[in-house]
This record gives sequence, C-alpha cells and structure tokens, in this order.
Amino acid sequence: MAIVEVTAFTLAGDENDFLAADKRMQTDFAYQQPGLLRRTTARGDDRQWLVLTLWADMASAEASERRAGDDEIARDFASYIEPNSLRTKRFATLE
Repeated sequence: MAIVEVTAFTLAGDENDFLAADKRMQTDFAYQQPGLLRRTTARGDDRQWLVLTLWADMASAEASERRAGDDEIARDFASYIEPNSLRTKRFATLE
C-alpha cells in the first residue's frame, strides 16, 4: 500500500529563492530517495504552500525523513518554512 504525504506550510522568505530551493530539493534530494514515486509542490493563498509526496511504503517515507535531517539541501529547503506553520500528515492509500 502506497503512502500519500501532505506537507503544508507558510513561506518564510523570498518566493523566488524558495522556488530555487524547492527545485534543488526535488531533483537533488527527493528523487534520490528509495521508494519515492512522485512529488509536487503547490501554491495557495497568503504565502501558503503544500508539498504532496507519494511513497511506495511507510518505511521509505520515514527513512527519507531521517536522512533529510542530515542533508544540506533539505535543510536549505526547510529554512524557507515558517517553523510554527509546518504540518505533515501521512495517509495509506486504499487498495
């Protein structure tokens, strides 16, 4: 069963700089993670953003989260997120 990960947050900082960091996060970190099936970023209103990630399984999602803490690209991406706004939820798909 696949895992849908929804990460919502408020942008802190310059949007253009964030978009560059998001591109690096997507190509140089996220798509290098085992079990990643798809990742997309969406913009909402009032500096609200969402990253939707599809994982092959929960173990892959959890392992990527652990690796992100030690990764310079992931830390740079996180620096554009208002810390108190970050919300991440994972959902198991129905088979």
